Amino acid sequence: MLLVVTIKRGKRDVMKIKYKAFFIPIIVGSLIWLATPVRPAGISVIAWHLLALFLATIVACITQPLPIAGVALVSVTILLVLRLAPIKTTMQAFGNKTVWLVAMAYMISRGFSKTGLGKRMALWFVKLFGKRTLGLAYAIEGIDLVTAPAIPSNTARAGGIIYPIVKALSETFHSTPQDHTERKIGSYLIFSEFHANIITSALFMTAMSPNLIALSLAESFKIKISWLGWFVAASVPGIICLVTVPYLIYRLYPPVVRETTNAREWATQELTKMGAMQLKEKVMLGIFGMALLLWILSSTLNLDATTVAFIAISLLLLTGVLSVQDILHETGAWNVVVWFSILIFMANRLNKLGIIPWLSRAISHQLKGVNWLVVLVVLALVYFYSHYLFASQVAHVAAIYGALLGVAIAAGVPGTLATLILGFTTAIYSSTTQYANGPASVLFGSGYVKQSDWWRLNAILGGYYLLIWIGLELFWLKIIGIW
Repeated sequence: MLLVVTIKRGKRDVMKIKYKAFFIPIIVGSLIWLATPVRPAGISVIAWHLLALFLATIVACITQPLPIAGVALVSVTILLVLRLAPIKTTMQAFGNKTVWLVAMAYMISRGFSKTGLGKRMALWFVKLFGKRTLGLAYAIEGIDLVTAPAIPSNTARAGGIIYPIVKALSETFHSTPQDHTERKIGSYLIFSEFHANIITSALFMTAMSPNLIALSLAESFKIKISWLGWFVAASVPGIICLVTVPYLIYRLYPPVVRETTNAREWATQELTKMGAMQLKEKVMLGIFGMALLLWILSSTLNLDATTVAFIAISLLLLTGVLSVQDILHETGAWNVVVWFSILIFMANRLNKLGIIPWLSRAISHQLKGVNWLVVLVVLALVYFYSHYLFASQVAHVAAIYGALLGVAIAAGVPGTLATLILGFTTAIYSSTTQYANGPASVLFGSGYVKQSDWWRLNAILGGYYLLIWIGLELFWLKIIGIW
């Protein structure tokens, strides 16, 4: 059954509600709710009922009868009606500083698109490194690298900034899926961007919202990691992957076209059309640079990362780079405020009511006597490969990150070490399927890479990421004193 509700507001906006997609979440939640009489000892009725609602919400985030913000709003309404939490406590969820960091970063990213700075930076990279196809891959990677710290939506980076550039480049060399010429250059560039996006998402704390969800969940275990602390921990595996992965893809999935002199000419022509760098672009670049510097120095200056983001937005408003209407119309930011706040609240509430500690104790009891390092590696592998069952990084991290972190800590793993290893795994497990995250959907949906190639190549590169981001990373974290 599919109900289409049409709302007239000058133009027709159509919202599609997929009622069939409610079926599985309702079944899951109902079965857990009905199991209340046989719940584990020590778990309260309210905690068990909240668990039922939370898991039903996560499943609904996967089946998506409504967009994720709609799912979250319906869930919190049910939570309030069933009195699983007081309304005053629930409304305090919307004051979560991590949520507002993500929302402000979305608004900063709007400045990149509005001023044209994002496009100009992309063209600069193509002009500098576009002589060969491999160089183009590194140029694309560079675009993702410099925009990642301030754009917490990996989908926005891949789909909004880089994909249009890649598509235009591919068409310049007459490489399109429609003509069955995608392997000339387009397939290689598309797949290279997908993996560049994965690497930068792991490298910067603010590069994607699931990182911040993970860190928010870690705070319930009294674990805090700064922007610079995350970057330092990710730097060695990140740099290694930035250097090696484009070349690995070049060998595993070689393009037909190897020389791309036309790309530099095309970028030069596009930059000429844009004209000289305008004042608003310079202001945007300066404010972005300031925000990045303050994020790096935030622990030294005792300045919260969210405060830095608010400073940046205020300066963008005061300089006229962004208007109040820009802020109000940044739907991505307000969307995050809704669903992020609600999911984080429910997950933290489960922890406070004892569900996560109980689960951690139960699993760690089964692992008693096993070396904690082995436990951490096994948990990371389980976390990575279970992503084949998820179509959303957000749903995956919200569903089991906190539980796995609790198990690791209960098994004796140092808290910061477990937080980082599982946090980096949140990024690299995108190297699984074509539905693994937003960028995968956008880039695979372009038609440049066949599904069989996507799965085959990702299986190889996923194994490579596990070696680097878990194996080598453990040695690096040992060197810098994390454990």
